[in-house]
Amino acid sequence: MEADRILRQYAAGERNFRESNLAGVNLKGADLSEANFTRANLLRANLKGANLTGANLREVKLAGADLAEANLSEANLIGTDLSRANLTAVNLTGANLRGSMAREVNMTKANLTEANLTEANFSEANLSAANLTDASMIRANLMKANLGWSTLKAVNLTNAILSESLLERANLTQAILSGAMLSGANLTAADLRQVTVIGANLTEANLSNANLRVANVSWSTLRSANLSGANLYRAKLIWSNLSGAVLVEAVLIDANMNRANLRDADLRRAIMPDGTTNDS
Repeated sequence: MEADRILRQYAAGERNFRESNLAGVNLKGADLSEANFTRANLLRANLKGANLTGANLREVKLAGADLAEANLSEANLIGTDLSRANLTAVNLTGANLRGSMAREVNMTKANLTEANLTEANFSEANLSAANLTDASMIRANLMKANLGWSTLKAVNLTNAILSESLLERANLTQAILSGAMLSGANLTAADLRQVTVIGANLTEANLSNANLRVANVSWSTLRSANLSGANLYRAKLIWSNLSGAVLVEAVLIDANMNRANLRDADLRRAIMPDGTTNDS
């Protein structure tokens, strides 16, 4: 089915294009809001700048497609394949991407505010400078994903996989990361104020110069993590494992470190919970 036929049918009031074979179709800039493309084949399609507001794209094949700057606000992308697609600066506000496959997708500067990405696979995806405020990313796979400079304020990343991910200078204020896998993640200078990171794995994570002010990092594993220069003012580290961690020049004023494991931790010049500087 060619693009002009789709556009003619849409202009005539047709909205049902489910299971259509539209591989490689050029619908750049088209208005297809509220259209139903359930289980359609849109592999490598050109949908750059298209209006797909409220569209049903459930289980659609969009691998390799170009959706840069498209409007997909409140769209249904449950189980959709977005692998290696280009979604640069796309609007996915309030969209549902639950269980979607988005390996190596490019979502640089995308707006995913309040989107549902629960159990989605974003491994090795590029989400740099993306806005994920209030998004649900429970059990999402973000292994080796690039989230540098992104906004993840109040995002729910419970039990998410973020191993070896890049979160440098990301804004994670008030985010929930309980049970998350963050081993080897790069959180250099990230804003983690008031985050909840109970029972997470941060083994060998880089948290140098990160702001963990009033964060709850209790019952977590931070073995060999780099927390040099980190701000842990009034943070909770109850029962956390900090063995071998680097806390050089870290600020620990009023931090709750009851029953924390600090064996072989490097606390040189750190400001301790009682306000004194560790000179050892």
